[in-house]
Amino acid sequence: MQQSLGVRTQRSTMLPQFVYSTEEFVTDVLQKRENRPPPSKLDSLIRDGWTDRMDRGLFRYLLEDLKTRVLPGSNGYVAQLNVQRGIERRKPQEILSIQQEFNPSQFNFNKINSEEIMFEMMKDAGGGRDVPDDQLPQTCRTVVLINVSPLEFGHCLLVPDPSLCLPQILTRAAVQVGIESVLLSSSPGFRVGFNSLGAFASVNHLHLHGYYLDHELKIESSLVKPLIPEKNLFRIQDFPVGFLLYTESEEVETAARTICKVTDFFVGENIAHNLFLTRGCPPSGQMQTAKERCLRKGVRIAIWPRASCFGAKEESAFNVALCELAGHLPFKNKKDFECTTEREVISIVQKYLLPDDEFHKLEEQLVKHLLTH
Repeated sequence: MQQSLGVRTQRSTMLPQFVYSTEEFVTDVLQKRENRPPPSKLDSLIRDGWTDRMDRGLFRYLLEDLKTRVLPGSNGYVAQLNVQRGIERRKPQEILSIQQEFNPSQFNFNKINSEEIMFEMMKDAGGGRDVPDDQLPQTCRTVVLINVSPLEFGHCLLVPDPSLCLPQILTRAAVQVGIESVLLSSSPGFRVGFNSLGAFASVNHLHLHGYYLDHELKIESSLVKPLIPEKNLFRIQDFPVGFLLYTESEEVETAARTICKVTDFFVGENIAHNLFLTRGCPPSGQMQTAKERCLRKGVRIAIWPRASCFGAKEESAFNVALCELAGHLPFKNKKDFECTTEREVISIVQKYLLPDDEFHKLEEQLVKHLLTH
């Protein structure tokens, strides 16, 4: 790997390593294509590594330019036709509980083809000093591998230290690396997300999704209502209703702690949930100017509590997981892609959300929990 990419090579396995610091966070990203900065170090590693694996035939199918259309309506749903993902993706594991333990006999990311791994990323624990590899904290290591059934360009998985065999329950370190990955990208289209068990997670081994979608989503600028302003926690006012936390580069650790308190509370209450992390403008309860809407300095983290979904239940058009809740709809078949309306999308998504009374009760409990812990 080129030294200009800030990459080390691990002596034992020759696995490329991307060691980063907070100085590499990219601020003032613009949503508009004009005057965007060049790809960051992280972007180059993902793009080059992902394209190389696609050329080598390591994916389950060849992902070409996807047919895309924006559905008419106020939500601006971005629909894409991805038939092969619906056909070729690995059969999801049987999930019976949001708190299900890791099972080493089932598929996990310690069993993949090693060529699917693009690199490891880790935060520089030396504060800019040169620290030997063997002195880097193990919990900081995140393996970045291709998703062999991609939904978009660059679709990868961020797996915090796979050898720890953690179940699909968020940790503070996992949340932090997710936020930092978005901040390390110079592209406003790089998104990171998480599906809990019972919320269409297909593998019970801790991982987040990362991918590029070069279309603006409503969640990037949707209106919110303050819940706990001092913790930057808000309620999303637009459909689908959920919670939102906003952070900029100086407050990542604080944000990660708050998010984990939220998701830990959900796990304790057996509530399935999805997260979506994206560049976005600062939360506001008012309509914003064109300039404010365009600037993407910080990261919006949307958290949707939802009805649990266990077993093989699936929709024919699209499943409702992290990207669908955020307004990105990968359709499984051409007819639904061409004909589905915004009203029909809302009807499908609504089935997986909590009823209004349950959501408001949960909101009250969550706010009380966060104010006392």
